[in-house]
Amino acid sequence: MVQVVFRHGARSPLKALPREEQVEWKPQLLEVPPQTRFDYTVTNLAGGPKPHSPFDSQYHETTLKGGMFAGQLTKVGMQQMFALGERLRKNYVEDIPFLSPTFNPLEVFIRSTNIHRNLESTRCLLAGLFQCQKEGPVIIHTDEASSEVLYPNYQNCRSLRERTRGRRQAAALQPGISEDLKKVKEGMGIASSDGVDFLILLDNMAAEQVHSLPSCPTLKRFAWMIEQRAVDTALYILQREDRESLQMAVGQFLHILESNLLKVVDPATPPGKTRKLYLYAAHDVTLMPLLMALGIFDHKWPPFAVDLTMELYQHRESKEWFVQLYYRGEEQVPKGCPDRLCPLDKFLNTMSTYTLSPEKYHTLCCEAQVMGLGNGE
Repeated sequence: MVQVVFRHGARSPLKALPREEQVEWKPQLLEVPPQTRFDYTVTNLAGGPKPHSPFDSQYHETTLKGGMFAGQLTKVGMQQMFALGERLRKNYVEDIPFLSPTFNPLEVFIRSTNIHRNLESTRCLLAGLFQCQKEGPVIIHTDEASSEVLYPNYQNCRSLRERTRGRRQAAALQPGISEDLKKVKEGMGIASSDGVDFLILLDNMAAEQVHSLPSCPTLKRFAWMIEQRAVDTALYILQREDRESLQMAVGQFLHILESNLLKVVDPATPPGKTRKLYLYAAHDVTLMPLLMALGIFDHKWPPFAVDLTMELYQHRESKEWFVQLYYRGEEQVPKGCPDRLCPLDKFLNTMSTYTLSPEKYHTLCCEAQVMGLGNGE
């Protein structure tokens, strides 16, 4: 069994930088490559109608110079996702005949956040993986934004919101980060009071770079530092030593990944209740805490179209189960594992530090409410 968690492909920035000279985001960048066309249907988790997407409504309120909206998947992003699909095809269809060469809904389960760029990224990945061939409907399952677990849900989890409140602003004032931020903003002619931090700088820089758009010379000059400081900012917000923050950020998602593993190894699981391939379309803010929880975070911002792949193996003779982990196509040794082929019990032990059942997640997320009442809130 294989589980793949991936970030969507390249997109336009989520928020333009407040500069007179704006990069132009023209609609030509949205052209759909013909090989990526693949019909799909989106449902909620129960198979009912697709929920409303508040994020997409929000992105459509921001029109960038050139005419594109914020956060739109581009042709470059579609090609990146198609290429990831082709790589998965090589691994699991051609090199090892694990999956059918055509899409079969009995073999593949697909879940995505309910954001258009992620749904479209999934389409392109599937088109690359199955070369646009299918033997049944392609259904992408998605959830309401209020209960989504494929990213840290600050709206739904009060405790996480309380803990991280103010940390993004505070991060920009930390020694090292604040001096570097001042240097970059001065070089770009951005006022110190306008709320631009390293996360916004990296978002624009990464989007401009991958589309070969004429970027501000200061962004180019400080590219490495901007990425490092964006990572520092994200780590300050999440605070990896704060186990509960990581649990609330990705604990429920880890629980889903863990449940899929356990279902396969449980002899009592009825046939047809598991899939060969589970696909999860997520975000950079999902992958960072996931990588941290598994002890394989490399201190680099997860790029567009990056994948974290989890393979489950059974030894033919001993019948023991093992997990092998890949990030960006490279073998990883998770925390607590003796080797790249990690015995399943050791891997589950590593995950268990941060895994949260829906009940535990709810309890942890509501704790701040109880504490808050005592503070006169």
